[in-house]
This record gives sequence, C-alpha cells and structure tokens, in this order.
Amino acid sequence: MTVLLIQEDEDENGTREYLVEPGEEFGTDLGVLEVPEDIRPGETLETHLGTEFRVRRLRGPDLFHHFERTGAPMVPRDVGLVIGETGVCRGDRVLDAGTGTGVLAASMARAGATVTTYERDPEFAEVARENMALANVADSVEVRAGNVLEELDELVSSGVRTDGDTEIETESELESDTDANTDSSTEADATATATADGPFDVLTLDTGDAPSVVERAPELLVKGGFVAVYSPFIESTREVVATARDVGLSEVTTRETIQREMDFDDRGSRPSTAPVGHTGYLTVARND
Repeated sequence: MTVLLIQEDEDENGTREYLVEPGEEFGTDLGVLEVPEDIRPGETLETHLGTEFRVRRLRGPDLFHHFERTGAPMVPRDVGLVIGETGVCRGDRVLDAGTGTGVLAASMARAGATVTTYERDPEFAEVARENMALANVADSVEVRAGNVLEELDELVSSGVRTDGDTEIETESELESDTDANTDSSTEADATATATADGPFDVLTLDTGDAPSVVERAPELLVKGGFVAVYSPFIESTREVVATARDVGLSEVTTRETIQREMDFDDRGSRPSTAPVGHTGYLTVARND
C-alpha cells in the first residue's frame, strides 16, 4: 500500500513529500532510501546520507495534492461540504458525473460508499482509474468513460437494491413476477412499495449539463436521497435550481463555497488580505 514520506527541509524552510511503495528503493538528492516491505505509518526511515523521513499513511487531503491531475480538482473543503450535506456513508450507492481527477469519487468511497462515476474523456478516465488505485478504492469506484446522459435510462431501469438480506427487484421484474403469480399479491405489493425508490442514494454532479441529469433525479434517487451539484458559474447554478424545483425536489439550497484564512502575528489577528477563496457554488436538494 502506497505511503507518504515527509522530510522537513530546514534549509529551505519547507516540507518535501514523496509517494513510495513498500519494498522499493527510493533515491533523492538527500540520499538513497531502502523502503521496508513491512513499512508502517509513524516510523522514521533514514537515507544512506543520514537524512530522516517520517512515514505517513495517505489520507483524503493528501490525495488532493498527489493525485495525477487532468484539470482543477475539487478542493478538500468542497469535498467535505458535499459529504457533509448529503451524508454519504458506508453502504450508500453513489452516481457521480464529471470525474475529473477523481478526488470526490475517491473521498466518497473512502467514506464507505460504492461509486459509479462518469468521465467523458477516455484518457482522463484512465488517469482517474490510476488515482483510484493509489487511493486504495479501486474495488469501490467504477470509472466509466462516456456521457452519463446517454446511459440514464439504463441506470434507472437496471438498478437492483437490497434491503438487509432481502433483494429488492426493479419495477419491470416486479411486473413480470406479479403477472406470473397473482396469488402473491400481498408480498408483491410490499416489494413494489420498496422499489418505488431509484437505484442510488446520492447523486453528485460537476458537469455543464447537470440540469439535464437533475431532471431525472426523482427516478435515480431513493426516497430521501440527495443530489449535490457543484458549479463555478452562477448561470448554470440558477438553471440547476430551477430544474430541481420543477421536478419536485425539496430542500433546494445553494451556497457559495468560500473561505478566508486567518493571519496571526505580533500586531494582532485578522482575516488574510490575500484574495478571497471562492471556488464555486454548491446546490443540494432532496428527493422526497
């Protein structure tokens, strides 16, 4: 499992970080390092020149800095907002569109969800798959190259959910089962009620055509499920909000994702005078 090596560079007044694999030989201008097979986070390793490196386990914020990038990734604070606002957790099924670097998809998988994510550019999708392997969530994230809009019908109709140990079938399967066995009407009715839900618990979108996907949200989401749409532009955000209301989603809320760092020095404490950290607009709605 990939780990992070940290070296505090006192001369440069900074920190160096390197990704390494257990068992490999790693060389820098600070010396050659033999990485043990049984390396553990918290240990200290030393190069042949005597330079020490601390071993750290990769965590979510580290992925933002070390994923191979195919564009501007979603920043950690916005990832946190999406997960916090939608409650993504273990056992959830998430449909994500606009994979990009894959920071959000990987973070949701690390929270315990199973993620199906769509990336239009095949080369970007391949990079995202490599990033999922680095994050150790390749088994939980399926990266599909293509346009999610072209597969919405299939996603809606092919979803099979489970409730505890009881499998919940799709509506088409229920109809055929009911026709074949009309004597089981009570059981069929109970199952049909359960399958009124869609195949996903959460829908996350970071694409220009998000309004067209939001239009299908009631079919894609379970009752009580959430959709979260991220956009850097207010025009597309307005369209998302209008669509969400038109299709009957509830609790439609939009927030600008903005953050100010604080400066602390001998003169006093105040927000930094650096540019204000706007990144985008996050719209969240619920399928009730």
